[in-house]
Amino acid sequence: MAKLANQYNLIPALKKFGATGKPIWGTCAGLIFLADNVLGQKKGGQDLIGGLDCTVHRNFFGSQLYSFETELEVPALVEAEGGSHTFRAVFIRAPAILEAGPAVEVLADYTVTHGESEKEKDANGNKEQKVAVAVRQGNLLATAFHPELTSDTRWHSYFLKMVGKTHTSVLNSLAKTDVTKGLLVQQKELPIFRGCGQLSFEL
Repeated sequence: MAKLANQYNLIPALKKFGATGKPIWGTCAGLIFLADNVLGQKKGGQDLIGGLDCTVHRNFFGSQLYSFETELEVPALVEAEGGSHTFRAVFIRAPAILEAGPAVEVLADYTVTHGESEKEKDANGNKEQKVAVAVRQGNLLATAFHPELTSDTRWHSYFLKMVGKTHTSVLNSLAKTDVTKGLLVQQKELPIFRGCGQLSFEL
């Protein structure tokens, strides 16, 4: 992502856009892109948009082989959007947020169980470590997982309402759309988009 952004000279424009206060949502690599601090970067590092006061471990959960799905408790999302108390989260070679500043609201976290060896414990010697996997800071929303790979559209609705605060046409369109249709039944089997609610809006 950063390589393409550099290739097409998008970094300055993306930083300028973020500074306007308009909503930005970063998923997985996008979360890394929005972070102020990143651990485990590839050799030579990468340019960041920044703005999200947090420290992200770029490849916290391991390689592609360690991709996984899990049910996340999402009380903040339920309060805003209703539906099931959990969200089926798809983590693909995912990052994690190790530290978050005081202005960052943690919307979802995940507890990692480390192994028995000293090598598999965290820096404090604990066998369990809680990491943030969804956060919001002002106009910035970030998730370590991929909400677009499920039929549950609540994260998309949540973000569109953030957009709606700066673009009233989006909010007016959402008012006419039943974005919660079909969300109470979690889709755990492929095809992942089966039963997905329809959204339509204009910017």
